[in-house]
Amino acid sequence: MSKLKQFIKNVSPLNNRTEMPTILYIIKVVIIFWFVKFVSELIAEGVVIALHFACNKNPLQGEMFESGTIMLISYFGYGLMVAIMILYWKLFQKKTLSKLGFTRNVGTYLIGGFIGMVLVGASVSLIILTGAITFNGVFKDIDHIYILLMLLAFVCQGAMEEVLCRGIVLQLLKYRTSLPIAITVSTALFVIPHLFNMTGAGLGIIFFAVVNLILISLVFSFSTIYFKSIWPACGLHTIWNFIVYNILGLNLSGNDEMTAAVFDLRSVGSNVLNGGEYGIEASVITSVVCAGALVICYFISRAKENGKGGTNDGI
Repeated sequence: MSKLKQFIKNVSPLNNRTEMPTILYIIKVVIIFWFVKFVSELIAEGVVIALHFACNKNPLQGEMFESGTIMLISYFGYGLMVAIMILYWKLFQKKTLSKLGFTRNVGTYLIGGFIGMVLVGASVSLIILTGAITFNGVFKDIDHIYILLMLLAFVCQGAMEEVLCRGIVLQLLKYRTSLPIAITVSTALFVIPHLFNMTGAGLGIIFFAVVNLILISLVFSFSTIYFKSIWPACGLHTIWNFIVYNILGLNLSGNDEMTAAVFDLRSVGSNVLNGGEYGIEASVITSVVCAGALVICYFISRAKENGKGGTNDGI
């Protein structure tokens, strides 16, 4: 019984114990991921429901805001989730924000955003050349205010996923295990929640969606380690999603509900070139682009290692 109690104390997400076998600590961090994710989602969902009641709507009877408003509320709710995650980090892990990855290098957020813009631009441009996506011009009535609000909403959404995966998980593991293990676990936990958006997709699309999730997660991890900060990963994540969804008007991770966009792009059929209903994140062309980005990351890492005389904490 005492061994069971000790086991429960070790893996509990409500303490910052680290003195245990490596495999047990990895299990503990995985539990922390799901615990923080579930609790923050539950609280954020409760706030959304309360907001409906405050506006004289009863969601239990189907009285909801219109879809565009719901999307904004949900995405800004990710900001609340980030706050809850930070609170958990401070109260239970007893660590500083810089240890979570929120360093003073805030300007690297823009570097990440630029990288995201390049990756999306390259992927979509190449897909258009294959004819799997068509460009139909610019929308006439563009809701600029809504698009700006969606940019801010994606700031919250991108930060939420990065704080969980490249923040809490990667930062806890990289000081207690090897870097490859830390990256592998954070990548797996990044991919798994996205699998639920692939229901009904073909096997080819699911395969490349998973491949691309792994590749982009590795790019996120590289940027976090290289810059010693999660700011660039947050910027890359935000700009990628925003450009795909609200600038180009394409499906985003299986979300095909159109809200507001600048350009009118449409997928031609459903295939592994355009990613079908899942979007360009399930495209084989995106796989090539992200793989190329990783190759560049490798050479950057090697150059940094050589510049430091062989000492390197990068990938």
